[in-house]
Amino acid sequence: MQKKGASHSNQLHRLNRIEGQVRGVAKMIEEKRYCVDILQQIKAIKSALAKVEISVLENHIQHCVKRAIASGSEKETQKSIEEVLSLVKK
Repeated sequence: MQKKGASHSNQLHRLNRIEGQVRGVAKMIEEKRYCVDILQQIKAIKSALAKVEISVLENHIQHCVKRAIASGSEKETQKSIEEVLSLVKK
């Protein structure tokens, strides 16, 4: 398991790459490139963003939710679980 800081660093690196991809798509649109090529790039961006989302969720469960459980507080544990479930249901 990665340390929390290492995980955030990796997530930022991925987001910076995604940001570059989005700028690339904007340029493709400005240049009136072939729609299918643009759509393929958008699909790649969505996939990359989904991977970052899973990474952040895993990090949250491994650190924040675990900490709430370890605290022994039923209220904090339930709050953490409900937060995750609420996000997953959206």
